[in-house]
Amino acid sequence: MSRRGRFHRALLGRGFTAQLVVPVVLALVTLALGDSARAEEPTGREIVDRVENLLWSNTMQGEFEMTITTPRWQRTLSLRAWLDRPKRSFIRILDPAKEAGIGSLRIGAEMWNYLPNVERTIKIPPSMMMQPWMGSDFTNDDLVKESSVVDDYTHRVLRTENVAGAPIYVVEAVPKPEAAVVWGRILFWVRTADFVPLKEELVRVMTYSEVRPLGGRVVPTKWEMRPMRKSGNVTTVVLKNAVYEESIDSEIFTQRNLQRP
Repeated sequence: MSRRGRFHRALLGRGFTAQLVVPVVLALVTLALGDSARAEEPTGREIVDRVENLLWSNTMQGEFEMTITTPRWQRTLSLRAWLDRPKRSFIRILDPAKEAGIGSLRIGAEMWNYLPNVERTIKIPPSMMMQPWMGSDFTNDDLVKESSVVDDYTHRVLRTENVAGAPIYVVEAVPKPEAAVVWGRILFWVRTADFVPLKEELVRVMTYSEVRPLGGRVVPTKWEMRPMRKSGNVTTVVLKNAVYEESIDSEIFTQRNLQRP
């Protein structure tokens, strides 16, 4: 006799009627399924980790267009970036001619900027990591990914909600007491279906849009950063192309390469 049949017979032997057996069995099955579903729900850390891996992977090479807008002026930069997470990263400005050749190199916790017009390499102290990069609303840390929103924060899922008919995780990240980070509480809005980020909020709001296939994955290709305290300021980054999970020549991440615009 099957396990289900023995369970059914045992219930009847204890005075349960057939009319009661079916509801009891259904209730137990529903409870078991519910526990299984809850067990499979990702943690806040897992969600943020999935987002970071989607956007950056272990290695990433890509070309970006960054448009910086303020109430007084606007300019657009073309960039190329190489990231070997979490150890090192390199960014080079390609255009316009006035800024072409400027580079930023990060190895571990150290960062350098190279200015070709004066042929000078400047080491960026830790106190400057939260300063704007090239006048944008992104910091030096944002661009070279020195701190880790996965490792330097604790996370929890606050709730799920619907955005444009799609279920979304809302995740809170709070810095660990020992973490050398400036940002406090961060909120993330992430699609439950594929972990595509839609929004990130701290003292700035980052929105992600124009989700499409690129580099063998589906990613948001337009990122818009707005500081809450600077009305009229916005920095928009458009990802033009990207290659993920391919080895990068170690020579890229050297001061010799930094000084070779």
